[in-house]
Amino acid sequence: MVALKAAEIDRFIANPPADMAVILVYGPDAGLVNERAKALVEIAAKGNDDPFGRVKLHASELASDPQRLVDEYLTVPLFGGKRIIWVRDAGGKNLAPAVEPVLKAESGDALVVIEACDLKKGTGLRKIAESAKNAAAVPCYADATRDLDRLIDEETRAADLTITREARAALHTLLGADRLASRGEIAKLCLYALGKGRVEADDVDAVVGDASAFALDALIDAAAGGDLATLDHGLDRLGASGLDPSVIAGQALRRFQWLQAAHAEMEAGANPDDLVKRARPMIYFKRQPMVAQQIRIWTPPRVARALEILHEATFKSRTMPQLSRALVSDTLLTLARVARSAGGRR
Repeated sequence: MVALKAAEIDRFIANPPADMAVILVYGPDAGLVNERAKALVEIAAKGNDDPFGRVKLHASELASDPQRLVDEYLTVPLFGGKRIIWVRDAGGKNLAPAVEPVLKAESGDALVVIEACDLKKGTGLRKIAESAKNAAAVPCYADATRDLDRLIDEETRAADLTITREARAALHTLLGADRLASRGEIAKLCLYALGKGRVEADDVDAVVGDASAFALDALIDAAAGGDLATLDHGLDRLGASGLDPSVIAGQALRRFQWLQAAHAEMEAGANPDDLVKRARPMIYFKRQPMVAQQIRIWTPPRVARALEILHEATFKSRTMPQLSRALVSDTLLTLARVARSAGGRR
């Protein structure tokens, strides 16, 4: 089965096909990987209260003893029902010898759910899951605007709260890199605003701004605006958080693509301040002046060169993961120095 498309994932997780033997959940968003794997386990095991019907294994156990997975898969549950084997932390482990016998097994009323980090296309577990008829690969990437809006709406609705456009825009700048972290921050915000009826931008500043990890948008702002001190600090914090460098490179690429599009609109008579105010997704009002300044700093020739550099960094960060952090850090520092010399920082 080929990898699922983004539009298919929620429907697949809500009703996974009964003939699936292995479902691989992978991607750079570790929180979303865990959330989707957990949902698959809960749905597959629905109605089965047998405590021995679920087995949790660490990938290192299977790397040293590949036969164990197929043994667990073929074990008949004592009280009937579907047996679930949940494998954690499969990134970097060679689990092909453990998974392939499961896919070839002719019997076994069980499901293997495997959690892994971002995996290169056409190799290892991802290749196996995408090519087998009784397996599926579920990708998990950082939440896009629509995904984050849905998450915000879920949590605020559950708390019987509404949220202002400004507060929503503020959350967009602070969240999105990790699903579980984002959900936790929104839940904390809702608890803070409980009883008020509505979440305001000031609530976001009071609760999420101080507690959440260094925002990815703030890192890109620092690079595009020439703020070397903030950029250096942000790279350290995001490195410690475990965020995949290719996600950072991709976010920076999208920012500079937007800057290029902004210049095209300026040729038709628009000005930077108006472009920033009507941008979609909406830019948090506290960030609007610095983003407008970025349009002025990055002239069309500069932004074209920046896009060349970022395309190369994004490609290399995905094909050479062992060097990805150094490559992306060096690229952002290079862009920040250009911005600084062009007048972004004095």
